[in-house]
Amino acid sequence: MTKLLLKLFVPNYKDVNSPSVRDKVGKLAGVVCIVLNTLLAAAKITAGALFGLMSVLADGINNLTDCGSNIVSLVSIKLAERPADAEHPYGHRRAEYVASMIVAFIVLVVAFELAVEGITGIIDVFKGKSEPISFEILTVVALSASVLIKLWMFAFNKILARRYSFELLNATAVDSISDVCATSAVLIAVIVSHFTGFNADAFLAVAVAVLIGFSGIKILKETMRHLLGEGADEKLVREVVNRIKMFDGVLGVHDINVHNYGPNHYYASAHVEVDCNVPVMDSHDMIDQIERDFAENTNIRIVLHMDPVVTNDPELDLYKAEVRQIVKNMDGTFDIHDFRMVKGPTHTNLIFDVSIPFGAKMTESQIMGEIQAEVNKLHENVYVVPTVEKQVSKGG
Repeated sequence: MTKLLLKLFVPNYKDVNSPSVRDKVGKLAGVVCIVLNTLLAAAKITAGALFGLMSVLADGINNLTDCGSNIVSLVSIKLAERPADAEHPYGHRRAEYVASMIVAFIVLVVAFELAVEGITGIIDVFKGKSEPISFEILTVVALSASVLIKLWMFAFNKILARRYSFELLNATAVDSISDVCATSAVLIAVIVSHFTGFNADAFLAVAVAVLIGFSGIKILKETMRHLLGEGADEKLVREVVNRIKMFDGVLGVHDINVHNYGPNHYYASAHVEVDCNVPVMDSHDMIDQIERDFAENTNIRIVLHMDPVVTNDPELDLYKAEVRQIVKNMDGTFDIHDFRMVKGPTHTNLIFDVSIPFGAKMTESQIMGEIQAEVNKLHENVYVVPTVEKQVSKGG
């Protein structure tokens, strides 16, 4: 069914990296979910109101809020399509993350209201004020159909989210599977109440609220992670490094920063080491070629800084290899770059950067002290002048 819908409504749907195709997929998913959630909400709210079933009515209201969330998603996708402008030079793609956050807040508000209603119902049960739930075949059919439809919606959104790297659709998928659990709980309440006479309606309403609340918190945490900013994953960093190293004349790459301005919409910067003996204009031309290659063939806009390095100096190469090994022995995740040697009449200074990950156990002073102590064991009158810096991108 998913493939059929894509064929009918999304031309070139196989081009998973195309922003326009991705937007059309998002709109298709939004419309499909709005139609299905509206039908489910109407069926459940009708059944819940007619037969006085609090949990069924609550589940129907939840589907109605899902519909509202889908509308918010559609609006955000339309907004995200807008090109960059003077006020938003990096585009509007992060609107999808804002929409996911709104969806999460809607889900949490609904969960809170359902929990309050359910707790009130539980108090009535212990006070002996509740009445047995009437068993109606229409209610069972509506709830059973809802479970099957929501399972399909989960699979539908999950497939599209994975294929097109769509965080908003992943949030919708999470919400759908939580609805499956919630509706299943309501269905169990109706059946249990019918065969045992125990009114489990209010208890299951609270259970529904808890499930909805957890899904809302999960969506919110995922969205906040994107909005607050995070380091690029190791795979993306490796792809950036490998693409840069494809060009002849690149001796090394470091200080990689990748910024996400929406799904599959990146801006990056990096330092590229080049031979200091090569004419500067030749190296500059190579840097321009790399930046142009990224702009034309990837979804990453990159700015590169050129670092000239000394090559074919045996003494410098020896010091560099020794210091790198010292740093690696301290922690396998540490590394060095921008290594320079300044020789004087009485001593030699080794100037370099030490790259360490966030969460490293050693302090800056400990790192500097240990490097100097190890160098002292190998050489006299050789001093290290390191600059310790955090690795902004994971694996960078």
